[in-house]
Amino acid sequence: MVNQKSIAVAYILWFFFGMLGIHRFYTGRTGTGIVQLLLSLFGWATTFLIIGWFILPIVGIWLFIDIFLIPGLCRNPR
Repeated sequence: MVNQKSIAVAYILWFFFGMLGIHRFYTGRTGTGIVQLLLSLFGWATTFLIIGWFILPIVGIWLFIDIFLIPGLCRNPR
């Protein structure tokens, strides 16, 4: 039997720690969780150079798309 993750917990993690990719780590998507974490950290660290203002919207769009992907990520954990 496959160990399904809780959709409610994934949404809570997405809401509070989405920019850090914690919801992706929870659902077993470690690789994309690391990418979200690194993009967010690099984006925030480079906002004073203006570069971050181009990176952070990409992360924001990705997080918006994750709203719709979370149920599937929880049903099919890796």
